[in-house]
Order: sequence, then structure tokens, then C-alpha cells
Amino acid sequence: MQSIDTLISARWIIPVNDARETLENHSIAIDQGVIVAILPNAKAAQEYQASHSIDLGDQALIPGFVNTHGHAAMAIFRGMADDLELMTWLNDHVFPAENKWVDYDLVRDGTELATAEMLRSGTTTFSDNYFFPDASAESVLKAGMRAQLCFPTIDFPTAWGAGPDEHIDNGLKVMATYAGHSHIKVNFGPHAPYTCSDEPLLRIKALAEEHGVGIQMHVHETQVEVDGELERRGQRPIRRLKDLGLLSPNFQAVHMTALSEEDINDIVETGAHVMHCPESNLKLASGFCPVHELQKRGVNVALGTDGAASNNDLDMLGEMRTAAMLAKAVSGDATALSAYDAIKMATLNGAKALGWDKEIGSLEVGKRADITAIALNDLESQPIYDPVSHIVYASTRDQVTNVWVDGKQLLNNRELTTLDKNTIIETAKQWRDKIVKG
Repeated sequence: MQSIDTLISARWIIPVNDARETLENHSIAIDQGVIVAILPNAKAAQEYQASHSIDLGDQALIPGFVNTHGHAAMAIFRGMADDLELMTWLNDHVFPAENKWVDYDLVRDGTELATAEMLRSGTTTFSDNYFFPDASAESVLKAGMRAQLCFPTIDFPTAWGAGPDEHIDNGLKVMATYAGHSHIKVNFGPHAPYTCSDEPLLRIKALAEEHGVGIQMHVHETQVEVDGELERRGQRPIRRLKDLGLLSPNFQAVHMTALSEEDINDIVETGAHVMHCPESNLKLASGFCPVHELQKRGVNVALGTDGAASNNDLDMLGEMRTAAMLAKAVSGDATALSAYDAIKMATLNGAKALGWDKEIGSLEVGKRADITAIALNDLESQPIYDPVSHIVYASTRDQVTNVWVDGKQLLNNRELTTLDKNTIIETAKQWRDKIVKG
């Protein structure tokens, strides 16, 4: 028998592979953080001697969710300015709050609150776009997760810098600190076409190519944005970004509502990825991303929650269900974004968009053991004809029981193993009191 670190057995394993398999009564063998085998339970018991054997019974194992867009520290602002349209929300509430309150400590504490929530929702990897990415990195590493940290660049002063050049220079320092890190990637995060002029965008393009990193940007978030850019520049935002040379397989376009045929053609031609944030878009009445049409054209569409200030949660199970249903309504096609494709959007597609698909995003031999377990044994999950369908259409985040990253258990029967839940709650309350008092 081969000695390994961990053997996890469950009723179902959903690898998220080209065969679109659902394996029943199988086990995952893990050694030194890597999946070394996926095989029937009986065969696993014969072939492997594990230091830790875990039998999860009627649960399903899936790849850990990859949340491809958010602003983790804004969990501190959850519920602060609801029921407003995007520009009012941004200009009258979010930007002023950030200018007054955002610093290293808020970002560290807000990100820790977000990582705890994401782990308890089954997310193992996320992409963040916020100030003080070095503070975010501190919280990510404490939690044991993976993260792509996109430092923002914007034309006006912020708490993190006097303008775009200082934003870029500060970000490059963080990028150098985490170059080659297994759990942290640092990318460029210019805010949006309407807040970034050409000169910093051209500098970002050159630096991204020099350092071999990606660019994530809010693009075509609303029709108002597109109309404003047409009036101001005489050009649709996506075409402007294409003409500047930013669109490429290393470009991650967030939101992508209000798309014309020309816009879709530009995305297809350049190989850019699309980060779909359906619940945030719905709450802010921002519009609808044509997911079905993009996927039919071969565009890689991944899933994100956006920040807790505009969602208001970081729940990828809920986001996945909304995405699947919305795709059907927007396209008028009940076959659009099937349950299996929805799980793929929330896992492997996200890993591909972040450039991590060789390591994570699916449960395959040789990949890192980033795994989420979902309980399907209670009344609300009965009867089960198809566990994939149940996960997408009938499961909630409180059914997430266990989470592993690199084979290390970060959630054990709903309890966080690397973070102190009570301390995080108390810290969040202290920030609320401080903000309310002004």
C-alpha cells in the first residue's frame, strides 16, 4: 500500500472535466498537496494508507470555487448604501467613504472578513481589486487561500496614491514582493475606461507585457457608461481598449453588459476573458451580460460576486444559481448555461481566466488539492436524481461543510481552522461603530 497524507471519500465527485463526469462512491488521494489518484472507494482502501482518512458519506466533492472578481475589503461597507443606481452609489457614497476610511488596517480587516465568508461558502481562490494589496495579501496568506490581487489605477487621487503614476508605482512594489508566489498573483487593475485616460493605460499595457501578468478592468458595466464614452470620445469603450492594445488573452473584462455585435467580435478576436457578476449587476440595475451568446462564440466566461457593498454577499453557490437562471431568461433559451456548465463557470473557467488552470479549477491527478465538500443528505436535497443539478439549483452555502487548499483543511465541518470567527465578527462591529460615528 502507498502511504499518502489524506484520503477523502464521498458519495459523489464532480471533477469538472471534458467528459462531464459525475463519479459515484469514489475517493480522492492527496499527497503533499497534490491529487495523486481519483478511484473507487473500495480500490482506494486497498491501494492507499493515509495519515488522515475522511469519509463524508452523502456529500459531493467539487473543485473549490474561483471567485474571479470582487473588492474583498468592501465587506466592511456591506449594506452601507443600498438601493441606488451605479453612478450615485459610486460618486456619492463609495468614493467618499473610501477617501475617508480606507487605509492598510481597514483593507487587512475587511479582507479577513471576506476570506472567512468565502471559505464558508466554498471558495478557495478569488480575484480582488482594491487599494493596499499588500494588506490583502496578509489576510489571504493567514487564511491559506489563493488570490489574484489587482491593484487599482484611477485618474484621480485616492487613499492609496495621488494619481495613476503613484498607483502604478506602489503596485509594482507589491508585485515584486510576491513574484513567483504559489498563492498570490499581483496584476494590474485599472478601474474603468471612464476613469482611466490613455497615458496610464498605455503604461499599464507595456508593464503587463514586461512582467508577464494580466489586467483586470470594469468594462461596459452599464449602457450609461457606454453612451457617455461614445459622447466623450466618439468610440465604444471596448474598441478603445482594443485600439490601445490592452485586449488580449491576458485581459479580464468585468461585467460586460450593453454589448453590441461589434463588441463581441472584438472580445472573440482578441481572446479576452469575461468576468460575469450577475447579482451585483441586477442589484445596481446595470444590465445583462449575454453569457449564452458569448459562450457560443467561444469566449471564456467566468463568475464573480463583485464586492459585498454591491452584492451583498460573497456566495458563489447563490451567484451560480442566479447566473444559470439569468442566462436562460436573457437568451430566451432554457438550455442556456446548464447546471454542469454553471459549475464549470464557477471553477475551471475562473481558473483559466486567472491563468491558474494548470494547477486548480478541476479535480484531476496532478493538480493541487483545492476541494469543496457540499452536503446533500438533508431533507431539502431529497430526492437526488442528479447531484450537479442539486448543487446549482437547490443548494445553499450553509451546506458547504469542508474546504481544502493544497490538501490543507481550511474548513472542518463548518468551522474555520485558520481564522477566528468570533474575533473577525468583533472587529467588523468595531469598524461599523467607527464609521457610523464619523
